[in-house]
Amino acid sequence: MSTPPQDSGGSEIFIEFVALGNTVKVTAIDGKSGEEASIVGPANAPRAALVDAARRKLDYVLKKKSGG
Repeated sequence: MSTPPQDSGGSEIFIEFVALGNTVKVTAIDGKSGEEASIVGPANAPRAALVDAARRKLDYVLKKKSGG
């Protein structure tokens, strides 16, 4: 299951959810670079918390790749 893209500083962020038993894998994908970051959390966790964690991880990955 995926959600509509969200704007993050001029770049769309795509969010994908994949249920894995009682866990869910959430992947945030930067629309501009195609860079991805994934987290795994409990399936009953609030969706907003999972999205926030995946986006923060993506931000970290993007900053690390840009030398920041």
